[in-house]
Amino acid sequence: MASGTISLSDLARQIAAISTMEGAFVLRSGQVSHRYFDKYRFEGTPVLLRSLARAMTDLLPAETEIIAGLELGGIPLVTAISIETGLPAAFVRKEAKTYGTCRAIEGQDIAGRKVTLIEDVITTGGAVADAHQLAANEGADVLAVVCAIWRGEGAPSIQGVPALPVLPVFTRADLER
Repeated sequence: MASGTISLSDLARQIAAISTMEGAFVLRSGQVSHRYFDKYRFEGTPVLLRSLARAMTDLLPAETEIIAGLELGGIPLVTAISIETGLPAAFVRKEAKTYGTCRAIEGQDIAGRKVTLIEDVITTGGAVADAHQLAANEGADVLAVVCAIWRGEGAPSIQGVPALPVLPVFTRADLER
């Protein structure tokens, strides 16, 4: 099982089984959801993380030079994708730290580089919009965001950055089957 490949339909079932929680959950967007996908449950399971990283790798724009994972859930994913692809990984903080390098994006110099953002679960994309702005401020050419799960309504898009392509492995509907 350690190195086997899981089909996308099996991966969706396994992610749903391990991560779906019922209750009342306040999302980053402020919305309340009665179904929640606890990303740390699948990101902390090596066979699922590896299979998900492979599926996300298939969605990366070909011209990607650097992949940049959003704090915190995008960090395990970007690390696994970096190992899978050999692409350098950057790590996007929610805001620049006030000590050390005082940077918002760590690990790589993204200025003038073609960057694909990596995120776990997106509903409205507030964190992605913030990361996009941070990357743009550092001179990156942000190509797209690849995410594990699009749980938002309608076609995947980021409020505030509607031209940014959103490339999900799964939608909420895929995990609710």
